[in-house]
Amino acid sequence: MPPTGLGPGADADGATQPPARFVRLGVDVGDVRVGLARSDLDGLLATPVETLPREEAVAAVVSSARELEARAIMVGLPRSLSGQEGPAAAKARAFATDLQAALLSQDVEAEIRFVDERLTTVTAHQALHRSGRKGRRHRTVVDQVAAVMILQQALDLERSTGRAPGELLEADTDVEGDDA
Repeated sequence: MPPTGLGPGADADGATQPPARFVRLGVDVGDVRVGLARSDLDGLLATPVETLPREEAVAAVVSSARELEARAIMVGLPRSLSGQEGPAAAKARAFATDLQAALLSQDVEAEIRFVDERLTTVTAHQALHRSGRKGRRHRTVVDQVAAVMILQQALDLERSTGRAPGELLEADTDVEGDDA
């Protein structure tokens, strides 16, 4: 997949350039539901899109990426407070791999980046509670709020450092039948 040109970067004179204008998506992967968020073209603000059933999420994210012409998808990577990856991180990585395959099969060019999402779901629940939303009603939107938090963190990092946030999921370049 070609590089997207995330981040401001510098021109030949060393002057910082503004971030490229395109939509970025944020994804919070859960066992049952997946939250989806999007940015504005300038990469300033993340907003919720929808909560998707897990079994429909890959196709829905690909559809959103195509429709919005998104060039980057930030997938939350849950880590423990010590920074270790556990079973939830393995599930997020597997989801991202499936998403990458679906994007490639549909000729949608968007890179996938993993963004540290420690405590985003806890923080999302707290924010919903503070806003007056009852606990049982959190389930329908908490994944969207977590996706917004993941994406906003990535947008802020991209703007402040001038670099693409997180860890790039490298494209699978293995070709079946190529034993050379």
